[in-house]
Amino acid sequence: MKLDILAIGAHPDDVELGCGATIAKEIANGKKVGILDLTKGELGTRGTAETRATESSNAAEILGITVRENLGFADGFFVNDKQHQLEIIKVIRKYQPDLVLCNAIDDRHIDHGKGSKLVSDACFLSGLIKIETSADGDVQSPWRPKQVYHYIQWKNIEPDLVVDVSDFMDVKIKAVMAYKTQFYDADSKEPETPISSKNFTDSINYRAKDLGRLVGVEYAEGFTVDRYITVDSLFDIK
Repeated sequence: MKLDILAIGAHPDDVELGCGATIAKEIANGKKVGILDLTKGELGTRGTAETRATESSNAAEILGITVRENLGFADGFFVNDKQHQLEIIKVIRKYQPDLVLCNAIDDRHIDHGKGSKLVSDACFLSGLIKIETSADGDVQSPWRPKQVYHYIQWKNIEPDLVVDVSDFMDVKIKAVMAYKTQFYDADSKEPETPISSKNFTDSINYRAKDLGRLVGVEYAEGFTVDRYITVDSLFDIK
């Protein structure tokens, strides 16, 4: 099965928070989108790996994605090495995405920056013919995505491009809030975390609204790039 977009996150909920509205928009435009979670989020203060699995499945249904997989890397402790790169390469070659969306290049959580570099490296290596991988007994062909875009997370990183997601913020909010154990709940008895506050939940809306303000739309999501974006004409840029 070929995907148009493969969105990758270090933890379940990273993709929804970082680019959920963009994904929803592309799916509405007929694109096939998949999500790959690197870990099960088992070190999260609130909830468990099991509750996160249920929540991620619910979020996937809300977004309408084609497929979601989890590689089960060690939360907090995965590294950018050959073993981890090969596992991601197998998924890239399996789904042959044109675009890969992944974690912020620098962020508060150490897994985000690590995951960003790991995925970028795997995307490059996936195109090398002398790296041999197989899946379900079949030898895989090399595949390199056309672009790797990094969504913005905790830190307000300056974007290289923005997507108008004005009509899809409601879908994003629903997908994010599917992670009931992770975000604001006045009745929760679990410990408070930086993302469980009402301020954080509110920020999902107001950060997208502020970025939209800067580009003249209602809501927007931003991305940074590994290499320059090319257009056929200056008039392709809004």
